[in-house]
Amino acid sequence: MLIVLPPSEGKTRPQAGPPLDLAGLSSPRLTKTREQLLNALVRLSGTKRAAEILGLGPQQADDIARNAGLRDEPTAAAIDVYTGVLYGELGWSDLDAASQERGRSSLAIASALFGLLRPHDLIPAYRMSGSVTLPRLGTVASRWKPVVPAALADLADGELVLDLRSGTYVALGQAPAGSVTMRVLTEANGKRSIVSHSNKATKGRVVRQLLAEGVEAKDADSLADALRDLGWTVEPSGPARLDVVLR
Repeated sequence: MLIVLPPSEGKTRPQAGPPLDLAGLSSPRLTKTREQLLNALVRLSGTKRAAEILGLGPQQADDIARNAGLRDEPTAAAIDVYTGVLYGELGWSDLDAASQERGRSSLAIASALFGLLRPHDLIPAYRMSGSVTLPRLGTVASRWKPVVPAALADLADGELVLDLRSGTYVALGQAPAGSVTMRVLTEANGKRSIVSHSNKATKGRVVRQLLAEGVEAKDADSLADALRDLGWTVEPSGPARLDVVLR
């Protein structure tokens, strides 16, 4: 089973590590587009319009400066660079060796700059969301749509895909047919709603358990059964989506 995670806006800047090597990243079919987007982001980040186009405020000035020097920034494993609620609850560094080994083969991370990453891919901390429109290149999504679906299919290799990406990153390229998505609903006083923090935190906890228990589901039904065995309240919501209900 392949689990596709969203990235996080927050990232931990590596303190040491080799410079970025695009040729060394997984999914080499994405290298050309990675190079185009990297060049565009570095160029943009050296201009006065960078904050406006990237949707960043004065407090993110350091992020823009780092973007301008991305080729020389230190790198670390992507799973250690991305932070935020989902990654905090996943707690990669606290997983045992067997769980981390399963994660290296079963996790992929969506990225506006790199398309898709494996946990061990070495990347710098960068700042660019999937909704950005870059000068001369257009939207990030328009650059990834032609190549990400095939890369996802390569990584899945015929196995079930659990696609946990947000809409912004699903727009970078559809997962293979038969993939399953997950929605987290919070139920209170008989009403259900989607709460962003709960959604991200729950997905992180779910992924942690799937890795720890070595779950290998073949379809939506077997995945739902596995999640119920792990203590979650799960309801099918159509043939390709599972609802996890928090009460």
